[in-house]
Amino acid sequence: MTSTGILRENRDFRRFWTGSTLSTLGSQMSLIAFPLLVLSLGAGAAEAGLVATCSLVTRLALRLPAGNLVDRTDRRRLMLATDLVRLVALGSIPIAGQFGALGYPQLLVVAIVEGSATALFGPASRIAVRDVVPEHQLSDALAKEQAALGTATLVGPFLGGWLFAVDRILPFTADALSYAVSAVLLLGMATRPQPADPAVPRPTGALAGVRWLGRRPALLRALLFGSLLNLGGAAAEVAVVVTLREKHTAGTVIGLVMACAGVGAVLGALAAPRVIALLDPGPLFLVVGVVWTLGFAAFAAAPTPLVVGPVLVLLIFLTPPAGILVGRVLLTESPRELLGRISTAADLLMAGLASLGPAAAGVLLQDAGISRTWVLLAAVIAAGTAVAALPLLRGGALSATTENASAESVSAESVSSDKGAFLEPDLVLHSESGLDDDDPQETP
Repeated sequence: MTSTGILRENRDFRRFWTGSTLSTLGSQMSLIAFPLLVLSLGAGAAEAGLVATCSLVTRLALRLPAGNLVDRTDRRRLMLATDLVRLVALGSIPIAGQFGALGYPQLLVVAIVEGSATALFGPASRIAVRDVVPEHQLSDALAKEQAALGTATLVGPFLGGWLFAVDRILPFTADALSYAVSAVLLLGMATRPQPADPAVPRPTGALAGVRWLGRRPALLRALLFGSLLNLGGAAAEVAVVVTLREKHTAGTVIGLVMACAGVGAVLGALAAPRVIALLDPGPLFLVVGVVWTLGFAAFAAAPTPLVVGPVLVLLIFLTPPAGILVGRVLLTESPRELLGRISTAADLLMAGLASLGPAAAGVLLQDAGISRTWVLLAAVIAAGTAVAALPLLRGGALSATTENASAESVSAESVSSDKGAFLEPDLVLHSESGLDDDDPQETP
């Protein structure tokens, strides 16, 4: 089946993907509209920043508990419930605005509630792909999700700003409606997660996913590599703006340059299945690391819009295939009883370091200067590439555990192809012995 066939012929995935795409687009619209609305109410920049911080901190704090809950509940019902919670939260803004009762405290509460619901919806949504998509189509499904995310990230802020200019409440009305549509589509899904096998001991504790990752050094290295890329990307967002402003580049041109990252994300997601088919994990990570290192070096040598824009497209183009490859391994290798906690543990590892990127870039730009900042960022990426990619080039596999890493030389692609045609939600894919009480006894 072609990569477009999964949307045409898989009804449940089409519903899931459409609802997820619309809600992501709505979130991107309100993301830009929230600070604008706070400022329009007469509050200052600090209050506008606090709203965004409350949402982000809530999501970060609830990651591991959310994974624990996702492993113990019906994922479809949890997604439906969180969509309804977000519908009510975002819908309260236009209702309060209609009656002239909208105020800053309400926006803080909405940000916290929306962040909490999103923290639960995120892992449940990612794991739901495993329930509705045949394993041999996972790469295509994840690529479709990456393409939707890249498109929403590219279009959403512009659309949100335009709607805000028409009426400051419109972006939030559109966001609330997106959650309503997502809930309706979820109700129409026929696939239901199968109950856990009572014969398989259920692991306890929010840190069980962290321990599972700790026994897979190759996968852990890949996640750390992704974390460094996210750190470099977050730092680059600030550094690119500062670099171009120092060259007296107009604000509209800077906006177009930054939009190149979204273009690269969409193109990379669409090309990801072919890239993954051509490159094993080690060579792929090596190519990504080398291109990012050279790209940051190019920013140091020629920091002009004509260089920065095309290089950004190339840098981001290569990251969706690597992310999809790691995501597919997580979905196919994780036991059903730990899938939520493994997913959120991986997310926390990937996002935690990236949160330091903007602050680190600001300090470096101020103390070291623009050129040295880009050189230092290039050095960080180069070091991460050496740690993550080179061991995989020597025959490692992302699925290898500490017990079998030295003997296992099968690539992630061949590992997943041996599993069978369809993913079962309660299927345990690997066997390990000597696990502690917090981990399941896995069976082939």
